[in-house]
This record gives sequence, C-alpha cells and structure tokens, in this order.
Amino acid sequence: MKKDRLYFLTFIAIAIVFLVVASISVQYFIKASANQLIEVQVESSRREAKEVASLLDYQLAKGVSKEDIVKNIQEIITESSKDGWFLSVFNWSGKEVAHPDITKIGQNVNSNQSLLASLEGKNNSEDLYEIFVNRNVKEKETSEIIHIAPLKKVDLLVAAHVNMNLISEQMNTLKSNFYLIFLIMGILVIGLSFVAVRFIGSRYEKQLELQNSSLTSEVVNLSKLNTDLLSYKDKIIEEEQTEIENTNENEGTEEVLEKEKQRILTYVRNELVPIPIKEIAYIYTENTITYVVCFSGKRSTTNASLDDMYTNLNNTLFFRANRQFIISITAIDKIIKYGNSQLKILLQSKTSEEIIISKNKAAEFKQWLNM
Repeated sequence: MKKDRLYFLTFIAIAIVFLVVASISVQYFIKASANQLIEVQVESSRREAKEVASLLDYQLAKGVSKEDIVKNIQEIITESSKDGWFLSVFNWSGKEVAHPDITKIGQNVNSNQSLLASLEGKNNSEDLYEIFVNRNVKEKETSEIIHIAPLKKVDLLVAAHVNMNLISEQMNTLKSNFYLIFLIMGILVIGLSFVAVRFIGSRYEKQLELQNSSLTSEVVNLSKLNTDLLSYKDKIIEEEQTEIENTNENEGTEEVLEKEKQRILTYVRNELVPIPIKEIAYIYTENTITYVVCFSGKRSTTNASLDDMYTNLNNTLFFRANRQFIISITAIDKIIKYGNSQLKILLQSKTSEEIIISKNKAAEFKQWLNM
C-alpha cells in the first residue's frame, strides 16, 4: 500500500513539474514562432510596397499620367485577395485612391498610427504580435497599414496592409498546435517517467529483498556461531571440572602431572613470573616480541615465538586466529561479521583488542567451535 502511494505521489510530482515548465515554455515558443512568422511576412510586404512604388515612379518618368497609373494599379489590386497581406494607394490627404475593396476608394485611411510609427525603419514584429494578442475581435477595422512607400513625383503613397482577422486566426491555429504538441509530449513524458520509476523501483526492491535475504542468512549464521561458542565454553568448563576431579582422585601419579602443561614462564621486566594457562586471555606478537595477556589485563613477555607457544598449548582451549594472535576460547565475548566473509572477534571488556579472522581461516575457526 505504501509502495503504491509512493508511486502515485511520484506521478503527481512529475505531472506538476511538467505542467509548470510547459506553461512557461509554451508561451515563449508561441511568441517566438509567431514573431518569426510575422517578421518574414512584414519584410515581404515592405519589399513588395517598395517595388510597386519604384515601378510607378518609373512609369511617371516615362510620361504616364497620374490618372492612368491609379487606374492601372486599381485594375491590378482589384483581383488580389484581401484575406491576407495586400497593397493599397492613397494620397497625401489620406484618401484611398486604389484599394482591393472598391468600396474603400474615396474614404479616409483609418489605421493604427502608433503601430506604423513603431514599424517605420525597423522590422519590429513584436509590436504587431502584441496588437494581435490584445486586439478586440469586435473591432470594425480588419486591416492595418504596416509600411508606406511614397512616390517621388506625385502625392501618392503605396501602403502595405495586413489582415488582422486572418493573422489572428493563424495565431490561434499556432497556439492550438503548440498546446496539442505539449499535451502529447506531456502524456508521453509523464507516462514514460512513471513507467521508468516503476521499473527502477521494482529493480531496487528486488535488490533490497536479496540483500535482506542475505543479511538474514548472515544473522542466522552468526547467531549459530555465537551459540556454538557458548556451548563450547560450557563444554570446556565441564571438561575442566572433570579433569580436576580425576586429578584429585589420581593425585601423586607422574602420568597426571605430565599429562598437560599447567603454566608457562614469562617475564615482567627482569622478573620471572609463572602464568597459569587458564588465566591467559590471548597471546600476540608485536615487533618480534611475544606478549602474554591475562584476563585481569596483566601483560608479560616470553622468549618463545608464537608458533612455539601454540605448539605447547591445548588446541581445544586456544586458537591461532592469525599470524599475530592466539586467543583463548573463554576470552571470546562475541563474534560478528567483518568485511567479505571475514569474522571479527571481540574479546572480554578487560581486553580491548579486536581480532580479525580471514576468510580462509574462518572455516577452520567454525570447525574448531564445533569440536
């Protein structure tokens, strides 16, 4: 249940992040695309107006009258479409003299003068875009003049127009396309992200299950190992008690006295000190010197090597943990896992040393505890 809740919250988080990013980016993309589209069309209309004005100037230079020029240009633009970008001609008094819509002829030009002023001398498509965005659809005027090219010898001006309704429709279509693209992209991104999270989460859960299974197995093995340690300690204590009883019954015989070494001779400075075997917690070597440490924490040295010491000790009571340490079974406090298949031996509180048994030695140690 918690897992499903986590996946659901992840899905919601991805959806929210995408919506926030999309809401910001879609406006930028729409504006950038619209500006680029308008910029190309503005430049094209401006160039067309200049070319027509140059052509009319050429005809005037060749002796064609103003009236014939107006008549000819009217015949040409009458067949042009008013649904997009088109040209018209008006005089200096602001009256239309040639227009694709013949009903406009003789009427005063009505256009956004601020827009025309902002577009003169530069191709500022952002101004035109803002007019399209903020334009009231109920406005009567459907076209705006975006460029004026005056004729040199007569009081006529060629104007480039843009149909506002058509451009607004193109902007709406552009927005719809972008919203559709982002919707499809959002469904794919959110869906694929959710699937990826589920897949990764499933793989991770399987790994955790394997780790937990392995950890459980290791815990069971260590518990068994520590249980074997306690059993072995009890077994040693029982054997010692039995041995003491047998020794008391057979006291005086040379066989019992020589059966097992009961103590070793060590040195504390220049003093020779005998140490009972049963009081030894561990023996270790450091800088070629062999040290004998008792349960009480008392430490002394011996001239014998660690190999010689181990040879003379009862291998049911002592174990050669590594090259540096020999440990007593009764000194072991706890066995824990260390590294990769290694074991760490924690000794009793008065002996703070931590002893590591290697992977190769661990099997021998486990067998020793099961003796």
